[in-house]
Amino acid sequence: MRPPSSHFGADITNTANNENMVANMICTRLAGRAVIRVVGRCNEAQDNNNLDLSECQLMQVPDAVYHLMRHTELKACNLSSNVITKIPPKFAVKFSLITELNLSNNQMSKLPDELADLAELERLDISHNAFINLPLVAYRMPKLTTLNATNNHIVEVDVERLKNSPSLADVDLRENPIPPATVAALNNLTTIRVRLTVKEPEEWEDLNI
Repeated sequence: MRPPSSHFGADITNTANNENMVANMICTRLAGRAVIRVVGRCNEAQDNNNLDLSECQLMQVPDAVYHLMRHTELKACNLSSNVITKIPPKFAVKFSLITELNLSNNQMSKLPDELADLAELERLDISHNAFINLPLVAYRMPKLTTLNATNNHIVEVDVERLKNSPSLADVDLRENPIPPATVAALNNLTTIRVRLTVKEPEEWEDLNI
């Protein structure tokens, strides 16, 4: 007579296999819904020239999106609230006429130099990402007037390049660990409005104590 533990082990194995099957089915279903959502929003963009792919679980911009948008002159693109780590160079070629680009709430730490070819871009949002410096390409965009880079890890800003940028007028750098010397240099800019977090002095920094 076999001990009952063998049946117990088989039950555990079967249960684990069933749970894995259910998990795989759920993942497949979620992936299918994400694809349907992306395709639906691409169809909407063909009518209003505004591509909104926010909250679509994207790790990158799918090649199918470029294909679906090949005959549409997009004016705005929203890729916020995904898990995108990088934007490919071809993005600037495919969406060359956009005036607004929202990349907020992703996992990006750099932008390709080719984005400087976005000759009509006026507003760029890279807030809530993982940038440690203000991307060099942001200084070069010919019509960029508004840049939101809040809530990153930015410690480096090229103040001279920022001052000499073609069109930048409003730069939001709040909630970044920018060094005091750079903050002072940014505060001295007169041609660009730079918003910074006002840092309260630590107790050990307060010389009045």
